[in-house]
Amino acid sequence: MGTISLEKRDSLYWLGRYTERVYTTLNIFNKCFDRMLDSDENAYQNLCCRLDIPNIYQNREDFIHRFLFDESNPDSVITSLNRSYDNGIMLRDEISSETLAYLLMALDIYKASVHSDVQPMALIPVTDYLLAFWGSLDDYIYDHRCRNIIKVGRYVERLDLYYRCSFSDQDIDLTLHKLKYHLGESGLQYDQGIFDAIFAISENKDLRTEGWHRRC
Repeated sequence: MGTISLEKRDSLYWLGRYTERVYTTLNIFNKCFDRMLDSDENAYQNLCCRLDIPNIYQNREDFIHRFLFDESNPDSVITSLNRSYDNGIMLRDEISSETLAYLLMALDIYKASVHSDVQPMALIPVTDYLLAFWGSLDDYIYDHRCRNIIKVGRYVERLDLYYRCSFSDQDIDLTLHKLKYHLGESGLQYDQGIFDAIFAISENKDLRTEGWHRRC
């Protein structure tokens, strides 16, 4: 196995981050969507705060459409999916055409769902194809370093979103341990002191959530 260039490492890492961002953000959005329908039509405002994105939306309907489908909005889910696919195109030789095909199918269904009367429901197959992408990744990537760099990006993104949206301690701890494993297998250089500090924050449950509760 040869050396992985800095440019390629960057693309591998961000392929993992953007793909996970789409998957986890859609799951978070669905919970917010239920709250907006059942009890609080302005629940999206808290979600914007949690995600640290500007609340540029006029109302619930504007948020649903623009957060999901506005390709000119850098914080929209479709923007993240486009970036995921763009990185996948650059890495076709590394991840295989079979694996890339799942991203393309997810993107095609995503864009077609804008015409649905119930857009969040129409997006359910997208998450299924993203899960298939991760499964294909394990089957078709020959270089284990490439696979692990992608998964480092995946678990960095998941950890960030889990912290922001107050996922359970169990979910956060499991993600941290997965990130630690894939970092060790990736060949990437990282600051062990910073990683140890993240683990220390994880063990302090009050410190873990205090900042987000204060802000949002």
